[in-house]
Amino acid sequence: MKEKSIYVLTISEFFPSTHVKAGLSTDFVNAISKLIKIHTIRSNYELWKKRADKINNGEAILSVRCWTGKPYQSKQREVFSFEKIGVEKLQRDNLLGWFIDDVDSDYTTKDFAKNDGLSVEDFKEWFKGKNFNEPKAIIHFTNFRYAVNY
Repeated sequence: MKEKSIYVLTISEFFPSTHVKAGLSTDFVNAISKLIKIHTIRSNYELWKKRADKINNGEAILSVRCWTGKPYQSKQREVFSFEKIGVEKLQRDNLLGWFIDDVDSDYTTKDFAKNDGLSVEDFKEWFKGKNFNEPKAIIHFTNFRYAVNY
């Protein structure tokens, strides 16, 4: 039997140095375990869509990890692994609002922030300077999907 591929996704235990809350705990591990943080948003939608297909077909697993010390300069420890995930495409048009899988939605920044385990202010600060006109991947840890809920 072919060994499954492992796709690593790191989550931050602390707000990054570019954030106004730099160094403070994000509490993401606890938030994921309590189903408060039900997704993460990442660049490179096409890559994550391909990975999700392999994970959901049983060819791979998603290993969610945290750094044991300083990011990129310490070892990682696995905090969760998933054999099923969801991926939706997220884009924003400055005039029309948020689009999910190329369909206009009624969801707001508040909705995405809450489900990402952040306040609206922290979400905006976290993604400051990121271009949401380019597709982002919403990587779901639960069965919740925005597309089926509108």
